[in-house]
Amino acid sequence: MDEEPGESLKQRLLGSKVFRSFIIFSAFRAVYGAGILVVTYFIATSEEAPGWGPWLFLLASMVISRVMFRQIKRRWPQLA
Repeated sequence: MDEEPGESLKQRLLGSKVFRSFIIFSAFRAVYGAGILVVTYFIATSEEAPGWGPWLFLLASMVISRVMFRQIKRRWPQLA
């Protein structure tokens, strides 16, 4: 297979705003999601927490994650 002169696939992908946004969003969700799961586990297994505590925490984390990602996008507008 002959490659055409110019940019490689890797260079084109890394130059794409959509691809960069996808990568940043994926990394953010992976790290944030893992943290949320750990905290939710500790809330759910706590003797002192009410039964609805983990559900309230998960609902709040959904809103907080959207606000955090919006701040990330404002900080680095070239990603959006």
